[in-house]
Amino acid sequence: MAGPLQGLKVIEMAGLGPGPFCAMLLADMGAEVLRIERPGTPKDPHDILARGRTHLALDLRAAGAADQVLGLIERADVLIEGFRPGVMERLGLGPEPCLQRNPRLVYGRMTGWGQHGPLAQAAGHDINYIALSGALHAIGRSGEGPVPPLNLVGDFGGGAMLLAFGVLSALYEAQRSGQGQVIDAAMTDGAALLSAMMYGFKAAGRWSNQRGENLLDGGAHFYDTYACADGRYVAIGAIEPQFYALLRERCDIADDPAFDAQMDSAAWPLLKLRLADVFRTRTRDEWCALLEGSDACFAPVLDWDEAPQHPHNQARATFVTAHGLTQPAPAPRFSRSVPDQPGTRPAPAAAELLRRWGLDADALSAVLPTGASHD
Repeated sequence: MAGPLQGLKVIEMAGLGPGPFCAMLLADMGAEVLRIERPGTPKDPHDILARGRTHLALDLRAAGAADQVLGLIERADVLIEGFRPGVMERLGLGPEPCLQRNPRLVYGRMTGWGQHGPLAQAAGHDINYIALSGALHAIGRSGEGPVPPLNLVGDFGGGAMLLAFGVLSALYEAQRSGQGQVIDAAMTDGAALLSAMMYGFKAAGRWSNQRGENLLDGGAHFYDTYACADGRYVAIGAIEPQFYALLRERCDIADDPAFDAQMDSAAWPLLKLRLADVFRTRTRDEWCALLEGSDACFAPVLDWDEAPQHPHNQARATFVTAHGLTQPAPAPRFSRSVPDQPGTRPAPAAAELLRRWGLDADALSAVLPTGASHD
């Protein structure tokens, strides 16, 4: 595997959502990721989050399973798990025995509520975690209820990316101290952290709790989406005065004095209606021809099928096709240690990967039980 994390050894305890996405990020960057999963786990050919991994099927509740995993942990740099607090401890794989076997191990724990607190043992999903952080309340239209922003804010942004940042931070610290540590990554914490700028705006009196009536939540006429003559949408983000002036010029409203007071929030509802009338006069493609690539801060709102076909995304190879699936390419970009693209180099089989990690034949037989899946 190529990439800046080449040589990093990661054990992923198979789970859902943010854990697999974090492991995918590390694998995309060249880490060797060994995914431990239950025997009989079906292989989903459409599971993009599972790309770049080696799979090892182990029954973690079977006698001796913990010893087998601890043997792998001795050779790993990172372990990622996403179970409820206490599950890994009951399996004999909590931080204490793992760090005893490998004092340099970075032990990443991904949960919704965190390892402690009154809700730590409660079930939940992305929508619950971002609700508790304050983020969900802020998303939606004025006079309407909160709108779930898919599961991007909790699972992936406030969860997986926070954990990946924590893992790499702990690895950097371990280079100096020679010691690993435990990372408690909670989606409630991460979603709150993503909201830092808004909390600052609110403290300064520049953001209210009234949903859909603020600068960046669709309240402003110059920062919103608009329907076009063909029913498709465009996105406008002309915040700065010079960009706003260009938008007015291109939309032929430069001489309309109603649009002069850009930051008068009391005028925003009426100006949104006026601007909506303007955008309904042309199709989305006609607006693209007029505005795209200019400083008017414009983009067409593309669906999942259109986005990979856009010329900018194609020029940057933002999406790739591997194993018949169109999927986002690894990111960010590196000038030297360029990662492999998905599908260009298959992940090694478990036996091959573990030999690379230095396990001998006897150790291999212990961790590759008869009948287990090792592909």
